[in-house]
Amino acid sequence: MQRKQFIKNAALGAASLALLPATNLFAANLKEKVRLVIIGTGLRGQNHLDLVLRRQDVELIAICDIDDRMLSRSKEMITRSGKKMPQVFTGDPYAWKKMLNIKDIDGVIIATPWEWHKEMIIGSLQAGIKYVGTEVMLGITLQDHWDVVKVTEQYNAQVMMLENVCYRRDVMAALNMVRQGLFGEMVHLQGGYQHDLREVKFNNGIDAYGKGCEFGDKGWSEARWRTHHSVHRNGDLYPTHGIGPIAHCININRGNRFVNISSFSSKARGLHNHIVKKCGVDHPNAKINFKLGDVVTTNIGCANGETILLQHDTNLPRPYSLGFRVQGTNGLWMDVAKGVHIEGQSKPHQWDAAKEWFDKYDHPLWARWSKETEGAGHGGMDFFVIHSFVESIKRNIATPMDVYDAASWSAITPLSEISIEKGNETIEFPDFTNGKWMYRKPVFALTDEF
Repeated sequence: MQRKQFIKNAALGAASLALLPATNLFAANLKEKVRLVIIGTGLRGQNHLDLVLRRQDVELIAICDIDDRMLSRSKEMITRSGKKMPQVFTGDPYAWKKMLNIKDIDGVIIATPWEWHKEMIIGSLQAGIKYVGTEVMLGITLQDHWDVVKVTEQYNAQVMMLENVCYRRDVMAALNMVRQGLFGEMVHLQGGYQHDLREVKFNNGIDAYGKGCEFGDKGWSEARWRTHHSVHRNGDLYPTHGIGPIAHCININRGNRFVNISSFSSKARGLHNHIVKKCGVDHPNAKINFKLGDVVTTNIGCANGETILLQHDTNLPRPYSLGFRVQGTNGLWMDVAKGVHIEGQSKPHQWDAAKEWFDKYDHPLWARWSKETEGAGHGGMDFFVIHSFVESIKRNIATPMDVYDAASWSAITPLSEISIEKGNETIEFPDFTNGKWMYRKPVFALTDEF
């Protein structure tokens, strides 16, 4: 089959799937109660805990953490919900292994520091758990990603990255427009993580100085672990918010794939300047040489000819933006401009308000579940990641975002580090599907179920 015909057939296949009713895709016999455990009850884990406690089809049977403060907050949430208190595992960093010995666990949610994810995912699979929902990232090294993929395949299990931005309302409306051909053939896409995290990396403003310059052992919440990555690593440390949504737009791992990658890093000034401004040049942390460049730019080439630009920008003063751009032969959406332009429908050289288009092309998932998203984190999109995970378990089917997606998105971090270390060299992007991308069909958000 010639390449153009292959692309056309893949697009037609995706469009036809989108028209199928949910009953044609999912099993009729649903599991009534899903037995879940949660590893990590910090602030992010508590977001997931809240959503789990809202559901009548979930039985939370155990939670695990080594932070007494976070465990106390979580137990208070459970008490207020009126649900039965689950077993609590704590006391040492490997208490989670004891928890996995509980019989008949249907799924595990992992919301711990990044460096624990690979070990906890593989440990869960080896314990016989078939569904693992993990917060980003999948691992630290490139080998970590291969290890998780291979063990997932070995146990015929499901590992879903709980990437909530894939379900952001405007993102899903843009995806709906892509699938209906409004933008034409996809050509170029952009995304990133552009978020001033200085207060997060330095103890949320709480330390002995009262100004916010501490991390690590003196830190609280993410400052206890996340800042160390900025000290020791230089790459796109958090690519999944940007790459996940745009990967769905061009069917990555399902008729398309990433083929090569190169990254560039700016100088590192932001974190040092933050410490000096807040706590003075004599503060001990002012002497740290932070390795992470303030702005990391990554370029990715795709098998079907699209290009992708990602940016990681967390150390400088700036408003929040994920920098989305979805551009095709007929027009584009840019979230920074809050605009959509469609040739022949928009005025020449002018933006339309994105909201007008997104109201018209609101994704059916949001149309169906908008009431249930009320009060869920991050504008309601957090509802969908837990909903998708739980509903997949109930139906005993593949999760809509699988281990190949998780590996491909997360591996951008170690690959960007390698590229920067090699002088911005363009390097090959591994095919975690081992060729299956050519035959796999799009599945994400193709029904109003999840």
